Amino acid sequence: MPTSDAPKIALAPAPGPDWLAAAIVDGGGHLVPLTECEAIIWADFGDPNGLAAALVEAPRATWVQLPFAGIENFVPHLDRHHTWTCGKGVYSEPVAEMALALALAGLRGFGTYARATSWSQPLGHSLLGARVTILGGGGIAEALVRLLQPFNCHITIVRSNVQHMDGVDVVLEADRYADSLPGADLVVLALPLTPDTKGLIGRDELALMESHTWLVNVARGGHIVTDDLVEALRGGVIGGAGLEVTDPEPLPEGHPLWHLDNCIITPHSGTTPEMGRPLLAARVEANVRRFAAGHELIGPVYVDAGY
Repeated sequence: MPTSDAPKIALAPAPGPDWLAAAIVDGGGHLVPLTECEAIIWADFGDPNGLAAALVEAPRATWVQLPFAGIENFVPHLDRHHTWTCGKGVYSEPVAEMALALALAGLRGFGTYARATSWSQPLGHSLLGARVTILGGGGIAEALVRLLQPFNCHITIVRSNVQHMDGVDVVLEADRYADSLPGADLVVLALPLTPDTKGLIGRDELALMESHTWLVNVARGGHIVTDDLVEALRGGVIGGAGLEVTDPEPLPEGHPLWHLDNCIITPHSGTTPEMGRPLLAARVEANVRRFAAGHELIGPVYVDAGY
């Protein structure tokens, strides 16, 4: 039974997943309707308007937990009347693993080999000792840097706030991202989608990369101008692309990207439900405990920045 001072938490949209309800209770929370709650654990990434309605129904709520790191669907509803948190860092490890898998598969020519119907000549480049650029300095980047250590890569990170990062050779300011592209064997996108980063990689940026460079996107499809990428892949401007996300998404049947040997596409599956549920449950449980104790919450949303 919850204690009288247990934080009153609503899981919405109701009834919500049983495993998230259990995480709230395990964190010391008391499950209540929206009308009585002090905080909302929002479980539906695809229903931002539903969250807006829930906020009206929950006038006492002071904290809202969103389910994923990407919050672009909810940006119009962010306000200064609530503390907002999201899934930043929750899925970093499996998504970084996906980035590494796409990088290795691309650099070593697996896209071409997988489509081949006869024996072919060897192709590809090694990740060992490669020059790697990562746009984004959050949890995915930190996890990927750790995974890259055995490969002895030269790693450049581009991020909003320049600071030392273990295992990183160079850290650049966000407005210098174009400087990080020439000479890179691998470019990884692992940053939030905001108005400033939409269309970040287009014809001009692709032209700065090497003819063997592989571009891996585990962030959001909107970071890349898709038509420009198709042109670059067809023309050999870059070596190839590993796309965990696309624009549009889902990528329609018959889209040119499906038919390019130097493009490997995965269906936004860097974290499967089986991987993600225990990770999100642990975050919710931890934040409920912190909320009850009045401590700083994990994964804060920066309202002004939109991520």
